[in-house]
Amino acid sequence: MMSHELMNQSSMTTFILVGFSEYPQLQIPLFLLFLTIYSVTLMGNLGIIVVIRISPRLHTPMYFFLSHLSFLDICYSSVFTPKLLQILVMEDRTISFRGCMTQFFFICTFVITEMFMLAVMAYDRFVAVCNPLLYTVVMIHKFCALLVAGTYMVGGLCAGIIIYTLLQLSYCDYGIINHFGCEYSAVISVSCSDSSFSQMVCLVISILSESSSVLITLASYVFIVVTIIRMPSKGGLRKAFSTCTSHLTAITIFHGILLLLYCVPNSNSSWLFVKVATALYTVMIPMLNPLIYSLRNKEVKETVRRLMSSKLHSHLT
Repeated sequence: MMSHELMNQSSMTTFILVGFSEYPQLQIPLFLLFLTIYSVTLMGNLGIIVVIRISPRLHTPMYFFLSHLSFLDICYSSVFTPKLLQILVMEDRTISFRGCMTQFFFICTFVITEMFMLAVMAYDRFVAVCNPLLYTVVMIHKFCALLVAGTYMVGGLCAGIIIYTLLQLSYCDYGIINHFGCEYSAVISVSCSDSSFSQMVCLVISILSESSSVLITLASYVFIVVTIIRMPSKGGLRKAFSTCTSHLTAITIFHGILLLLYCVPNSNSSWLFVKVATALYTVMIPMLNPLIYSLRNKEVKETVRRLMSSKLHSHLT
């Protein structure tokens, strides 16, 4: 009964998003910056999905996972960015309790799903490099679809558990959220009740999801490097190290920021740092992923070049 009353009280609550309002002179420049980045993110990731879809040469497990990674980048960059753009240029900075919880649920779902999608992609490379003869037998489409479905299910389950603990709390009406979106530590800051259980649950889920996905990724790359070192060709070794460096750089940034934000709920970091860090993983990383995982890939570049030349040829004729 108490939980039901709290949910009724919370459903009428409205929050105020501070965003970057403490820097009024930067509102328009930040709006233009984030709008540009968001536009590039949408075009880059949609472009990757379309290229993979229309090119039969790219209908392989690696590009199947890559298309889902691009889809996730579009999704989780679209959870925060539109609201961020709105509060940068409009006076109304309010967000309803339901809107806030919905925003948090989706950002949490997509981020955790992407975390495991990166691990699945690392496992795919491990099978391809370390067991090339078994690759087509192991990585059949049904198994790949199950792996992708599993990442979405884990993301939704983890987000659902954390949301449940947040719904048990009471919140201050017109609470001021010193953030541009409903990120976990920002939501907790406007709670009027003891949030220690919710923070403990969030900490446990964050550590388990982070550690498991990182271990899968690192183990896969360790086996890949060991396998390639044993190869007689040194050219293959250099190419593998170059690819691993690009992937591990993106993964390190992604996991490092999430560890700071979610595994240390009582962090003494400034709110400016939290907002900048959140902007990095919700706005910047989705824009960088197409560059890191696709545009450096020869097959994707050749496919794009071939499509452009065929379009140009059809127009000329």
